[in-house]
Parts: sequence; C-alpha cells; structure tokens
Amino acid sequence: MSTTLLVVQVLNGLQLGVLLFLIAAGLTLVFGVMDFINLAHGVQYMLGAYLAVMFYGLTGSFVAALVLALAAALAFGLLLEAVVFRHLYGRDHLDHVIATFGIILFLNSAVKYVWGAAPLSLPVPEALTGSVALAPGLLYPVWRLVIIGSGLVVAVLLWALVSFTRIGMLVRAGATNPEMVSALGVDIRRLFTLVFGFGAMLAGFAGIMIAPILSVEPGMGDTILILAFVVIVIGGIGSIRGAFVAALLIGLVDTLGRSFAVDILRLFLSSSTARTVGPALASMLIYLLMAVVLYVRPTGLFPAKGR
Repeated sequence: MSTTLLVVQVLNGLQLGVLLFLIAAGLTLVFGVMDFINLAHGVQYMLGAYLAVMFYGLTGSFVAALVLALAAALAFGLLLEAVVFRHLYGRDHLDHVIATFGIILFLNSAVKYVWGAAPLSLPVPEALTGSVALAPGLLYPVWRLVIIGSGLVVAVLLWALVSFTRIGMLVRAGATNPEMVSALGVDIRRLFTLVFGFGAMLAGFAGIMIAPILSVEPGMGDTILILAFVVIVIGGIGSIRGAFVAALLIGLVDTLGRSFAVDILRLFLSSSTARTVGPALASMLIYLLMAVVLYVRPTGLFPAKGR
C-alpha cells in the first residue's frame, strides 16, 4: 500500500462523495419536506447525462450543453411533478414506491428507444483534459478535480441558500412541520414544486459531471440511487448538512474499502482467503456503517430539527 495510491483513492472517494451529495441533497429535501419517496430520482441523474450528450452533439460546446441540460433537467423535473407526483402527495408510501418504480421502468425504456441501448460518451472539455501533478510522482486527472471542486462549491451555495434566505427558511420549516408552514399562509404546493424541480436539477448536474468519466447508458442511475438512500438515512432525513457529511463518509468508506480490503485482510488471513473475503466485505462496508449509525443514532447523524 503506497502513499501515492492512498492519496489517489482518497481523492476518488471525495469525488464519489460529492456526486452522492448532489443526488442525495435533492432526495433528502423531497423526502424531508414533502414526505415523498421518489425512487425515480436516479432516473433524473441518468437523464442529465443523456441530455448533456444530446446537447453537446447539437452545439459542440460543453458549456452550452451543461447550461441547456440543466435547464432541460429542471423543466423535466417540474413536468414530472405536475403530471404524476402531485397526485400522489398525501397517499401511502407504498403508492409512492409503486408509482415511481413504474416511472423508472418507463423512462429506462424511453431512453433506449430515443438514444439506443449502446453506451454513449461525453468528451471532457479540451481545456480540462490531462492530469495535474499534486506532488512528485502523483498525477491526478484535472476533470476529477473539477468534479470535486464543483461539488464543494454547490454544497457551500446550497448551505447558504438553505441557511440564510427566506426560501431556505421555508424549506427548513417545511422539513420540520409542513402543516404549520401551510397554516401560516405559505403556498405549500408551490414550495413542493420548487423543491422537487431543484432536486431534479441537482441530480441532473451530477449526471452531467460524471458523463465524461462513465458510460452513459440506460439504468445508470439505479445503482447510485441505492447509495443516495443510504446517504440520507445515515445523514438524517431532511438535513443538508447530514447529506453532505454522510455522502463524503460513504464515498471514502466505499472507495477505500474496495481498494484496500484485501491488503488489510492479508495481515490476518492467508492470501487466498483474503482475496475471497475482501471483495465481499468491501461491498458490505457502507451497509455495516449504516447499521452502526442507526444503532447509535436512530434518526441519523444530523436529523432535521423537530424530527
């Protein structure tokens, strides 16, 4: 285990963490403010990536593709909220799960119909290609650093928005006591729409940023949705701070576990046993972490006040 490899994997863990935060932030707000379980949130991450590929093909500019894809992701999120999700508010969580799972199946099939089943790719902007030397002998891709930096910037802006603006005050109040917010004359339906559209745009932004690294393909949002739910459970439902801390924690635990579990187990087990047990244990680490956190703090690390 070299120091260079450790630093690289820590940076990879931070990259995964900020992507999870971008997805989980919208998910925890939707769940916290609206009490709505949206399994289709991962599909919005996938659509952000596909829209960026489409708009890049039309414009040839990554910046233009980013702006247009964000606008389209926001518009599509608002459309879904108005056409489908608005009619499910106040209904049982099982209805939410069934309806949003149906949307997953429908949109995954629609993506295959529109763009095909073959994986697509989005080029890294030319100015951000290559690697940068962080230390002697330590090179790291520039685009991955951009993902980390942009995710942290969004986290700071989102924290400022939620903590110091009137809209943020209403979102925090809605996450704590939506009935009281409505009784005070706030248009809770408009607040729901705003939160849902903003969450969809954040998920789309995560999809856009990861598209130059991963293949853009149908179903790409399903796996990361599971991780996003783990994030909001560990961080606390309705808490932006909790989502940020939990996302970074899960990103680091998952990445470092998959990279070094076998090497660590070799200190106690034979090489053949370590190679067998290590990958299985590494894939379980984040769920073991979730179990420990829920045992110690059943409402998560930083639950929204009043929950």
